[in-house]
Amino acid sequence: MLRTARTQEEIRRFLDIGAVQVAELDLSGEETALRPGPGSPPVTHGEVFVLVRRSGRPVGALLGRVPEGADPTTVLTALARQAQGQAQDVERSVAAGPPPPHTSVVVATRERAGQLARTLDSLLAQDHPRFEVVVVDNAPVTDETRDLVERKYGERVRYVCEPVPGLATAHNTGVAAARGEVIAFTDDDVVADPRWLTELTTPFATDPGLGCATGLILPARLRTPAQVLLESHGGFAKGFTPTTYDPEDPPRDEPLFPFTAGRFGSGANMAFRAEVLRGVGGFDSATGAGTPARGGDDLYGFVRILAQGHRLHYTPGALVWHHHRETWADLETQAFGYGAGLTAYLTAILVNRPALLTAFLARVPRGLTHARGLTAVRDTGDGGEGGGTDDGGAAPGDHGTRTHPWPRRLSRLQRKGMLYGPVGYLRARRATTSRAGRGTR
Repeated sequence: MLRTARTQEEIRRFLDIGAVQVAELDLSGEETALRPGPGSPPVTHGEVFVLVRRSGRPVGALLGRVPEGADPTTVLTALARQAQGQAQDVERSVAAGPPPPHTSVVVATRERAGQLARTLDSLLAQDHPRFEVVVVDNAPVTDETRDLVERKYGERVRYVCEPVPGLATAHNTGVAAARGEVIAFTDDDVVADPRWLTELTTPFATDPGLGCATGLILPARLRTPAQVLLESHGGFAKGFTPTTYDPEDPPRDEPLFPFTAGRFGSGANMAFRAEVLRGVGGFDSATGAGTPARGGDDLYGFVRILAQGHRLHYTPGALVWHHHRETWADLETQAFGYGAGLTAYLTAILVNRPALLTAFLARVPRGLTHARGLTAVRDTGDGGEGGGTDDGGAAPGDHGTRTHPWPRRLSRLQRKGMLYGPVGYLRARRATTSRAGRGTR
């Protein structure tokens, strides 16, 4: 009963979390331009989450408060200029570099035609010179997605149906259908910034050793307590510092590299060199949402690419706005799924590449020490039991402000998910093997 009462108290505190506005502010020159985030109303008084840009490029984010009666642009510009005065230099613009390679954008979806339309509209508005969009309809139960693509988008978007459920399976179907030199992936609940695809894929033209690229994910809305809580602890963002991960020069602050794949990015914003992704066999179809493994397909892809000796580049210039889940129940599902996905992908890596087991075990002692240190910092900062819901337990993004404690209930669910992950993966793998034995995908 004590545990139940504690959870009920956490939910009561959770429901007291107020909405936060989302806005963008460009500091180019002496003039500043403040506009609401995608799908948001004009900014008024109250708390505001602000993406700060310079000449259109994302350079930082802040959480500010606009007093009642004050001008939002004046208040937020002053806060942004103060914060950006100490900001690091950002990655140079790709505008003067070589053109990005021909790219295929794969969007896996299932029975969410309304959200998908919003995503496709943003993808078709990209400034990339040569790309295609492929929608993979995963285990559909209606014709709603097919009808949407054929009726509204015609030849501008290719439709592919994948009857076997599972995000990794759907992504592999997209890989098989893709015609581009680079294959980018995003989700059906995002709005892509107009320069997203160009920023994400141009690094492949300048670095022949690059196998994968990831980008920045920010919240499209912070209207519900669940959305605010998730973003308060880092959300999906990986910060505003461009980073290249090179297996020949592993980062010193990553004792488990490359197995700490949640640091590198997330599946809603990633791209791979097509020949490299196909060369490692694509994604493990026993991972990902829609399977007993619950997740980990993107993390699996990152580690497989790095383990083959290819570099991975994170660029904050490649921005998508993500519609976070909205309820407490969603957060419970998400917390368990992240934990499960983490250990499921590790299991998948070691099953598919047993030669990596020695390297993994050698890194575990230092990795555990590092993890305990991170947990101690989190406990001091927010009074919780460790938090953060990034894939792989990544630290919150550069903009993260822990204004709300992370509920113990969600931490426990994440740990339970971690215990379940290997079991879930093995169940999914058996199901995949069984389908293959019956001659079905």
